[in-house]
Amino acid sequence: MATPDFIREIRATAGHQLLLLPGVTAIVFDDEGRVLLGRRSDTGKWSVIGGISEPGEEPAATAEREVYEETAVHCVAERVVLTQALQPVQYANGDRCQYLDVTFRCRATGGEAKVNDDESLEVGWFSIDALPPLNEFALFRIKQALTDGPTWFARTPRAEQP
Repeated sequence: MATPDFIREIRATAGHQLLLLPGVTAIVFDDEGRVLLGRRSDTGKWSVIGGISEPGEEPAATAEREVYEETAVHCVAERVVLTQALQPVQYANGDRCQYLDVTFRCRATGGEAKVNDDESLEVGWFSIDALPPLNEFALFRIKQALTDGPTWFARTPRAEQP
């Protein structure tokens, strides 16, 4: 995954210290009730779509942008499903980050699902009863997106991120 330029600029002076970063997850459903997933190029595993907000960017706009950039699907963020501070992570280069994740339920509005950048090996639509193997992070968010109302915060599970 490419590190955004604004984070590179911060790292130039902050070094490897822990950064709290704004992240979003998009749980995208089509008109048939299928969920959009991508098989990540860094892990080879299927996951939900997400990314980091750019400075000044609204979280819902981040969700919509990330979905398009990664999958070529246009969507509308309909509601907040979950907010959660994820466990801190340390990358191989020593950088430490903690993501404040805002998960949105989104509705697909156009486009055709395809790999649209270098972050995914495959993308596709999956019915809820035929999901590929997913980690707890993704499963929990999909489950929450299927409920009727928002879950504004979560203390459990503090699952690993994708």
